[in-house]
Amino acid sequence: MVAALVAGALLISGCAIGTGAAPDGGTETTTGAADNPGRAATEDEFAQDIESAVVVAERYWNDVFRQDGLAFEPVRKIVPYREGGEVTCGQDPIPAQNAVYCAAGDFIAYDIDWAFAAFEQVGDAFVYYLLGHEYAHGVQVRFGLRYEYTIEQELQADCMAGAYLNGSIQAGRLQVEDGDMEELQTGLLAVGDDPSQPWFAPNAHGTAQQRTDSFFNGYDRGLAVCDVG
Repeated sequence: MVAALVAGALLISGCAIGTGAAPDGGTETTTGAADNPGRAATEDEFAQDIESAVVVAERYWNDVFRQDGLAFEPVRKIVPYREGGEVTCGQDPIPAQNAVYCAAGDFIAYDIDWAFAAFEQVGDAFVYYLLGHEYAHGVQVRFGLRYEYTIEQELQADCMAGAYLNGSIQAGRLQVEDGDMEELQTGLLAVGDDPSQPWFAPNAHGTAQQRTDSFFNGYDRGLAVCDVG
């Protein structure tokens, strides 16, 4: 289930940009075979994991909203891109080597070459975290949550991603494979802010330890600890 490359080769900024408003179904889904060190991952496997991750996220959040007596509208679309600026959120170009939730258009966009490189080098866990974190930003918008600092929004999204992943495992929609938890640990350590980044900066996401703690807090204890409502 997740990760990113170390040594600065990949950075998940997990952005949520723009402003905007706020199905269940399918079969049980397991993580794929990209963790097999004996062969290279394929683009078909990557595409299947992207599709599965979206379905699992939609089912998880549909259940959450339904338990609260609310109707859930899935994120409108998932948009892959290859060049920085190829996709815009409102008037803002989305940069290369990134993944974002755009509230203005209610979509998730990701650099497909960057994401596939992480998928090849880290495994399919990357895809489920990547989509889980960005989908959490869409849910934040749907709940009308507000933040004084970006770091609050990002750490909450990490917590929500952890809750979604373990909740989906408990529901039988995802299956943990050997190495998945190690990928999660390694990936979360890799995506922390540079130590020189002020915590109050507009694009701060949290230190490696903060992001790890937030994710596993949600993973181990569930959505209730993420201060969603």
